[in-house]
Amino acid sequence: MPRYVDGFVLPVPKKNRAAYLKMARLGRKIWLEHGALDYHECIADDVKPGKLTSFPQSVKLKKGEEVWFSWAVFKSRRHRDQVMKKVMTDPRMLAYEGKKMPFDGKRMFWGGFKCVVSA
Repeated sequence: MPRYVDGFVLPVPKKNRAAYLKMARLGRKIWLEHGALDYHECIADDVKPGKLTSFPQSVKLKKGEEVWFSWAVFKSRRHRDQVMKKVMTDPRMLAYEGKKMPFDGKRMFWGGFKCVVSA
């Protein structure tokens, strides 16, 4: 069965790890409640700066920060769009609007991907 994945990469200050984890756990709950098939939040363990590009370089990682990689799985892009509409209007997500986030959203990047090989 084809799947669709949204991936996110962002820098989180180490001092904000607990706040980000709290947000990530709520995010997982919200995404799954609204229909995502799976949801993951991962902290970098083996990522080094490269000569041309890398995860740290992609988010302009600063001293005292760590890279996080997250992804959610959906049935299709259409399914993702339906879930995201619900997620983005969920009052628990809207509660974060205008509040200081535990990461620099300007250095976060994301995208949707069609799965073409999977096990």
